[in-house]
Formats: sequence, C-alpha cells, structure tokens
Amino acid sequence: MAAAPGSPALSRSRQDYLKALFVLAQGQESATTSQVSQRLGVSAPSVTKMLTRLATEGLVLHSPRAGARLTAAGRRAALALIRRHRILETFLVRVLELDWALVHEDAEVLEHHISDRVLEALDRLVGHPLEDPHGHAIPDRRGRMPQRDLRPLVEVAAGERAIVREIRDRDGQRMGRWKQAGLVPGARLRIKSVRPLDDVYELEIDGRPLIAGRAALVGVMVDRPSRSRHG
Repeated sequence: MAAAPGSPALSRSRQDYLKALFVLAQGQESATTSQVSQRLGVSAPSVTKMLTRLATEGLVLHSPRAGARLTAAGRRAALALIRRHRILETFLVRVLELDWALVHEDAEVLEHHISDRVLEALDRLVGHPLEDPHGHAIPDRRGRMPQRDLRPLVEVAAGERAIVREIRDRDGQRMGRWKQAGLVPGARLRIKSVRPLDDVYELEIDGRPLIAGRAALVGVMVDRPSRSRHG
C-alpha cells in the first residue's frame, strides 16, 4: 500500500519526485526520465530506479518508453505536498516578513519537517490563503485546486493587455528582478511591441516601462483582463 502523505515512510526523496512529476506532467500525458532528471538534478539511472520503486508502491505509472505519471494516490500525495509548501511560503512572507523572492528554498526545507497539526495551525494563522506569494493556487485539505486557463507572458502579442497571475518560484535571483520591475501577481501590463528577430519585448507594467529579452520573461504566467477575477 502506498504511504500516506506526510508519513515517515514517504521519504523526502519520494516527496520531491512526486512534486516534480505533478509539475512536469501538467498539460501532458507523462514526464520523461530526462525531464525529471533535469528538474531534480539527479542522474537518469537514479531517476529510473526511483520511478520503478514508486511504481511498485502504487504512486506512479512508469515505463521506459512512455515515461512516468502519477496514479490517483500519487496525485493526492503530490497535492498534499504542494499545499504544505505553499502555505509555508505564505507564512514566511506574511508573518516572518522574509523576502518574497527567496522563500522557496526555505519552504523546501521546512515542508519535510513539520507535522500536519502544525501546518494547519499555520494555515489558520495566515487566514486560509487561496494563493501563495507567487500567485500559485493552494490546494484545499481535500486536494482540490482550481484549474486556470493561463498562458505564458512571452506568448502575448504586441498591443494586447494582460494581468500577471503566477510566477515561477525556483530562481530567487530572477524573482528578485521581476519584483523590482513590478512583474508580480496582480500587475497589469501591456505589450507595446515585440521585436522577433532580437527576441526583445517592450512592456508597460502598471504604467512603468520595461524592455526585456524573451528569456528574462519565461516563467511569468498571465490572464487576459476580460477573464480576470479582478478585471
């Protein structure tokens, strides 16, 4: 039987793999060994070994050719871990007033070492938030999380307007630059121009100009104002 989320039998390594598979397999059938290897920074043989183990435990469906995806039990465990991580990030920012751009790594450490009882106390303390500081939805206690129809900022055409909803939280240095530029959840922006040959975007963010290359904007997810909850 698969280990329950948060139990000692679900090791930190297993937890990291389940979260990685959840993120990588969103919007696609499965994740490849190389994708998991790159995300976790471990060798391909090690990934194959762990995926085989997780498949035996009923948390993952895995075959060398088809890749790997979570079973229903694996998805429940992954969502519980994601809830834990995002509540911790919210606590670190709202209560401890740590830098919004740097709390991801702290939450990565803490999420493996607090009990479910402490987690729920933290959730109450921060007012049962629906989103973490980076705009990501927080799953509820039953593992339910709203589906969002978002698109990457780099796919917005010149002349269009959008609202920032989520930002990738794995690169503290890049998040620091986004924060400084105002590319934060809730920011309203307009793509003034796109120079495809140079991969350069000219934006206006809440009235402030920004010129950036495509690579500097990857990881920012947006919504159209007409579909926005706040638009």
